[in-house]
Amino acid sequence: MNEHRARGFDVDIGELRGLIAQMGGLAERAIAEAIEALQRHDLAAAERIVAEDKKIDALEKQVEELAVRIISQRAPVDIDLREVVAALKIASVVERIGDYAKNIARRVPSIDSHGEIKPLAVLPAMARLAAELVHDVLDAFAARDAEAAIDVCARDRAVDDYYNSLFRVLVTHMMENPKTIGQVAHLLFIAKNLERVGDHATNVAEMVYYAATGTHMAERDRGAPATS
Repeated sequence: MNEHRARGFDVDIGELRGLIAQMGGLAERAIAEAIEALQRHDLAAAERIVAEDKKIDALEKQVEELAVRIISQRAPVDIDLREVVAALKIASVVERIGDYAKNIARRVPSIDSHGEIKPLAVLPAMARLAAELVHDVLDAFAARDAEAAIDVCARDRAVDDYYNSLFRVLVTHMMENPKTIGQVAHLLFIAKNLERVGDHATNVAEMVYYAATGTHMAERDRGAPATS
């Protein structure tokens, strides 16, 4: 790649990283606001979160268009090509993370007996950890930091632990309080959404690692699910 094309590629890849960062920021905020809306039973906020998911979808399309243009016009190779391809895949994953936040917001109207469902108090901590993983793995992508990607994968185990603990507590709560079964079932789905956010963060981490090193991350122990 000659000097002029190299400068052009640097500009394009900077824009690509910026779009991914915007997507990630919106997804992180959506997760936090969805859990806050759940705690407050804020129906207006929940509706707004669902509507604003379209912003993430629009950014994903911009990433796709830019990535295709970079590949066709700049003809990147090796690590540069891996980064562009990783950006395409990461955008798809972040869009899915936004969908999980939207799904949480959509369940807000179905959960209103806060005082009767004490396990609800654990969800914010789980959500914060999942959102932190998303933030940190996208920072790793921007910095081409393979070690940071490995760290994200290791920390996902804590999200799994939250889910396994919540699963057991919520099932016990349903058995002891049959009148809350419907609402607790929604909470189980919300906890699963957050667990999947952590899983998707590790998927991104694997892409970041490959983009940075050209090798695949070693297989890791994902832990046993609560339902096993």
